[in-house]
Amino acid sequence: MPPGTGDVQLSVSQNIPIAGAVIISTPQDVALLDARKGAEMFRKVHVPVLGLVQNMSVFQCPKCKHETHIFGADGVRDLAKTLGLDILGDIPLHVNIRETCDSGQPVVVSQPQSDAAKAYLKIAKEIVRRLPVPPA
Repeated sequence: MPPGTGDVQLSVSQNIPIAGAVIISTPQDVALLDARKGAEMFRKVHVPVLGLVQNMSVFQCPKCKHETHIFGADGVRDLAKTLGLDILGDIPLHVNIRETCDSGQPVVVSQPQSDAAKAYLKIAKEIVRRLPVPPA
């Protein structure tokens, strides 16, 4: 769902069976406010929060490989500790992720051995591992 805890998000979470929620946020303070509200909303409506993902966690210069934390370094990790939740992974801010998505060939399809693809696949595995087993 898009960010927020308004009527749409509340109605969806109350009327559609949801096995679990994943909160995705950049590490900047203003985004973390929405992430916290989202986690609290899911808890109130008894939807398990499977964990948090730190999006745009670091930018690596494609030329010199210097890493810059444009949106802050560990905001989502700190929030996860505060809420007693796990970090499912980090997604870097990388032009290649945008370019491959825009071309219709996401990085996990077009470059499955890349570090960016591995980050997405790690998160997907963590989500699946945390989902409840459906009844037989």
